[in-house]
Amino acid sequence: MTYTCQFCQKDFIKESSLAVHSCEPRRRRQEQSERGVQLGLQAYLKFYELTQGSARLKTFDDFADSPYYRAFVKFGRYCVDIRAINPARFIEWVLQQNKKIDHWCKDSIYTEYLLGYLCVENVNDALARSIEFGINWQEQTSNPAHDCLRYGNSNTMCYAIISGRISPWVIYNSDSGQKFLNDLTSEQVAMIWPYIDADVWNKKFRDYPSDQEYAKDILIKAGW
Repeated sequence: MTYTCQFCQKDFIKESSLAVHSCEPRRRRQEQSERGVQLGLQAYLKFYELTQGSARLKTFDDFADSPYYRAFVKFGRYCVDIRAINPARFIEWVLQQNKKIDHWCKDSIYTEYLLGYLCVENVNDALARSIEFGINWQEQTSNPAHDCLRYGNSNTMCYAIISGRISPWVIYNSDSGQKFLNDLTSEQVAMIWPYIDADVWNKKFRDYPSDQEYAKDILIKAGW
């Protein structure tokens, strides 16, 4: 009697040998629930949806057996590692922009996506992510969350802006955001400027005055 691996069809004389056997197809099924793999699966399905019109018949087994499995999973894990903002939108964006899959994990590609996304995202999403950042900062420093821009390390706050954690909705519509901008060095302003370009955001505030008033009200009540 032999024992056969259901994934690679290799035969074993002992059941114990099969139990400890690890092949690539089996490993792929075992890592199915991993966040990066799930994001890779989403990208795979979205690829077929956009290029073939439907992904209804595609299963995880199809994905695991695909020659592009590694590339999609690498992208999914990249999204996890950089804590990509709205990875579902990022997936759609790289596909719609016809970016080569080999380039999806380049930081320059993510920056290009992020600069565009931050200008069009829903104000509620932008505020929620910024307030969440403040709460995380509070846990690390034991200072009030709403004071992160007032008293936080300026370089840390600049990085939070260029990584999308703190939105221009907050920078331009809160007292602490205005104070933060006024206290920056010229080098720091230059670093964050592509993400908070005043011309771009002033036009957005003119186009969506109710959203701006909403943001100001939320931020005042939150102490920002």
